[in-house]
Amino acid sequence: QVQLEESGGGLVQAGQSLRLACVFTGHTFSLYNFGWFRQAAGNERSFVAAISWSGSVTKVADSVEGRFTISRDNAKSTVYLQMDRLNSEDTAVYYCAADRLDSPKLKQNWTQYDYWGRGAQVIVSS
Repeated sequence: QVQLEESGGGLVQAGQSLRLACVFTGHTFSLYNFGWFRQAAGNERSFVAAISWSGSVTKVADSVEGRFTISRDNAKSTVYLQMDRLNSEDTAVYYCAADRLDSPKLKQNWTQYDYWGRGAQVIVSS
């Protein structure tokens, strides 16, 4: 069955960087678009970034524009989220999600994704 596993979370100081990775197994990686979402304590899950099946199209949330970059390596079935200049507002659990290619449009609504990882905790101390 399809599985996603995030890694790379941790505790960092404000201004530092982290790179999250999401390994996808159980199906053909290139048949999916992928997204990253985050959920802070007491808040709803929110969109962070998304990438198309080929990697040629990406979308990031306004709140992380210029600091976060999404990428993918189809040979390794892995999606990445590079997070630079982190601040305390980035503290959250980060989830990787897979979207079957039923539409060419990158989705920002978490309810429209088909598969999810368990999440990776990111804590940014100020």
